[in-house]
Amino acid sequence: MRMLLNLLLILAVAYLAVVLLVYFGQSRLIYFPQTGHDASNTPNTIGLDYTSVNITTIDSEKLHGWWVPVPDAKGTVLFFHGNAGNISHRINYLAMFKRLGYNTLLLDYRGYGQSSGIPSESGMYLDAEAAWHYLTKTRGIMPKRIIVFGESLGGAVVAWLAVQEKPGLLVLASTFTSVPDLAAKLYPFLPVRWITRFHYNTLESLRSVVCPVFIAHSPQDEIIPFSQGQQLFLAASEPKQLLILEGGHNIGFIFMQPAWIKSLGAFMDTSIGSIND
Repeated sequence: MRMLLNLLLILAVAYLAVVLLVYFGQSRLIYFPQTGHDASNTPNTIGLDYTSVNITTIDSEKLHGWWVPVPDAKGTVLFFHGNAGNISHRINYLAMFKRLGYNTLLLDYRGYGQSSGIPSESGMYLDAEAAWHYLTKTRGIMPKRIIVFGESLGGAVVAWLAVQEKPGLLVLASTFTSVPDLAAKLYPFLPVRWITRFHYNTLESLRSVVCPVFIAHSPQDEIIPFSQGQQLFLAASEPKQLLILEGGHNIGFIFMQPAWIKSLGAFMDTSIGSIND
């Protein structure tokens, strides 16, 4: 009996140690930034003219991004990427948006790429607001002509932004319902809903979004369950559209590029084109 009790005590201490490790190391499980940029991997690499921009947030961080204009643009895409890498890994999106006839502002969060600071949830919301103000104030773009586009973690950020501001369209690509929901799926053996210090509650934000919503997700997504994409779609108000991708979390865009471009482009044009100046 004593041996069994000792074994249980050892297991309990080990489990507690794991819980504490996860609690204090959460940011390392969420953010995987790559700082700097590969100078050979810019919009010029795929034949796009661009301007490097630096945007200052309300808390004085300096965000770096790329502004890619197109002649006679239908509107503008404000793009926020996922939790890993930086904007140099998303340049293929720029080609798609140009083909569709939209300007793009592709921006790195604080702590990513050439942006200053350290990633945080509250900080990323400030980053989103700073980018919005840059487009509406500095560039003079009508809010309803702006499409806020979020990839994975970026979806939670732009969904939050779509509640604070009034964009013409919200696009969520392979996005989770919330960090606690996702963590519960990834770490079912941990009391994640008790210990998480991050929320990124896309589902809660989406319930207050009033603009059209386009959601893309793959049933083969090995990181964010397709069921979470379905929950987001059900929570969104009309008009809305769900595009079912193919392939894993990071390659659904590649496998479905023709269908993605056709479906997204048509929804963008309908949503933005229905707005009277």
